[in-house]
Amino acid sequence: MDAKGGAFGRDIAARTDAYFNRTRQIVARFGDKRVTYAIFLRRPVICAPALMLDWLRAVVRERQTSVDVDLVYQEGDWVGAGEPIVYLTGSLVQLSDVETLLLQKIGPACVAAHNAYQMALALPGAAFLAMEARHCAGAEMQDMMAYAASVGSRAAQKEGAKGFIGNANDGTAHWFGAPRGFGTMPHSLIGYAGSTVRAAEMFAETFPDEPMTVLVDYFGREVSDALAVCARFPDLAREGRLSFRLDTHGGRFLEGLDPPESYAVLERHSPGAIRRYRSETELRYLVGTGVSAAAIWKLREALDSAGWPKVRIVVSSGFGVDKCRVMADAKAPIDVVGTGSFIPDLWHETYATADIVDYEGVPMVKVGREFLLRRNGARRKVGG
Repeated sequence: MDAKGGAFGRDIAARTDAYFNRTRQIVARFGDKRVTYAIFLRRPVICAPALMLDWLRAVVRERQTSVDVDLVYQEGDWVGAGEPIVYLTGSLVQLSDVETLLLQKIGPACVAAHNAYQMALALPGAAFLAMEARHCAGAEMQDMMAYAASVGSRAAQKEGAKGFIGNANDGTAHWFGAPRGFGTMPHSLIGYAGSTVRAAEMFAETFPDEPMTVLVDYFGREVSDALAVCARFPDLAREGRLSFRLDTHGGRFLEGLDPPESYAVLERHSPGAIRRYRSETELRYLVGTGVSAAAIWKLREALDSAGWPKVRIVVSSGFGVDKCRVMADAKAPIDVVGTGSFIPDLWHETYATADIVDYEGVPMVKVGREFLLRRNGARRKVGG
């Protein structure tokens, strides 16, 4: 089948690199060869190949060809930097123009899975909620990031972490085995209602059988508004069906906190966390503005003192691996972390690379990439 035959082929030809299209034409003219590609990343990752392999199967069906797949690492495995994740063997004519698209579908997923894995392990006692949609450039990336978070989460769960319990939208909830996304209210509902308590009332009237998570930072009265909502919904609070989400802006302290009080709070609950050497960033996570460890402890103190020990605390705002580690060190009483920051900060790290390592059964690769030459591994065929 010609590279431009049909809509599927035209889409591949339009989105791949031009030199791959030209290579396909040259090889078709001078004679096809059976080759083996090795795909790898230059940094440690968690193997997340499913989206790439699903797309490859569609290509194979469309082109009525076959590709042997030697998946060296299974989904969820930790992969070292430079280690080949998968070998693909087939026609150079049929594979040469899909390299770019294959790499797009495996590199970002593997890096995001690794970041989710690291975050879940850094704070193993907290559950995570993936808020990937707002950090994505369109639906395809959204699906990829949700898939990756689920893979990284499962890997962390095998090591004892709670991991990701779900995500924030219905479209990608299936990756977490959930029928729908989680979430109750954004800041806009608080502003619309005019008060935090009234927003909670509106939610409860509309969704009377649902657990409720209430944002409490809109008016800068995190503690006062949380206690007011508990007083308004004592049954939910007593039953553990009420949660408060802290998303305090990084430009101010949580209600009732300042630097001295922030240190005092941690001195009461986790003195060792502030007595050791800390970088400026770590100190900000512990006792600074925004959602700090001191802020979380301050809210927990207030809830427990008022007789609401079963009310849960959900946190968001800048939670990545480093912040999670600091929170774990401070033993911050976090029930759930809402995060989209498993998307890599350094996007260049997501780039996967492919090299041909075998031509017609003869091992051959460019100088410097000999580490990619294939070792013994299980092989399976895609298509036929």
